[in-house]
Amino acid sequence: MQAHDLWETTPPSRAALQSTEPFAIDTLSCTQWLQWIFIPKMGKLVQAQLPLPAAFSISPYIEEAMKMQAGCDSVLAVTREIDQLFEQ
Repeated sequence: MQAHDLWETTPPSRAALQSTEPFAIDTLSCTQWLQWIFIPKMGKLVQAQLPLPAAFSISPYIEEAMKMQAGCDSVLAVTREIDQLFEQ
């Protein structure tokens, strides 16, 4: 995401981060959700050695949400790898 200038330096508002919608679709862009919710949440689970989610797939959302955005293919390649890890 950084290579394609999709990484933000300023976080979204607290209210935007507290969305209860899937992927925070009502308050965040796809890349904001990845950067500010998904990546930190997965990092916390790994650091705390907590169980990771099973059988989930984020790539279909990423593909649709970013289809017209620069860097889509690169981000999608990574999310597909993540999806494959959780399919096992």
